[in-house]
Amino acid sequence: MSPSPRPVLLVVAHGSRDPRHAATVHALVRRVRALRPGLRVETGFLDFNVPSVPGVLESLETEGVRDVVVLPLLLTRAFHAKADIPAVLAAAPPRLRIRQAEVLGPSPLLLSALERRLYEAGLTPADKSSTGVVLASAGSSDPEAIAVIAEIAREWRLTGWCAVRPAFASASLPRTEDAVRQLRALGCARVAVAPYVLAPGFLPDRIARGAAGADVLADVLGPAPEVARVLLERYDAARAPMASAAGAA
Repeated sequence: MSPSPRPVLLVVAHGSRDPRHAATVHALVRRVRALRPGLRVETGFLDFNVPSVPGVLESLETEGVRDVVVLPLLLTRAFHAKADIPAVLAAAPPRLRIRQAEVLGPSPLLLSALERRLYEAGLTPADKSSTGVVLASAGSSDPEAIAVIAEIAREWRLTGWCAVRPAFASASLPRTEDAVRQLRALGCARVAVAPYVLAPGFLPDRIARGAAGADVLADVLGPAPEVARVLLERYDAARAPMASAAGAA
């Protein structure tokens, strides 16, 4: 008896009117495919871009696919992960067996990706003890998401930075420019802004404007290899119960 095929991985991104967003999402998905040859990886968007998530699910069902792992391309468990995506999946074709994977963050690999971007922007490991970092996220009205960002900043500080301060582009405070001023006041020799966002767009551009007073502005996480590895970790964790159920059937 041949083994059951691996579930399809459907990466779900929010979507944006900014064409850089979709281009970055597709670049990340290409890296995931390169890391896991033979795994079918599809992309769907909640808004603004095509293909839509419902459209991808309907196409998969028409092809005869049965098992799908849906992976939210999100860094925190905020509204989209808790409400938007489950609502879309509730309307999926009934013959599909769907499991929603956990969001990407928090993860030590994402901290590694943040540091990669800072070093690519000109810092070196020797700069850590004299550099204050603004961990700049998109922001959320969800208290759980805000608490996660604050905890990531605390953990990252323990790896040797002069200081790390969270900041938010929307919904919460402080803003990036305020956190930059806080780090200057602390006496850090230099200040760097690390965008904790996956792709360019409106809010990342706001982060960049807020970083005008900083010495270093890193790029978004984008298709960093560490991010691709997190996607595969989340996929593997989500598909494990599906594989067990298939084996027991």
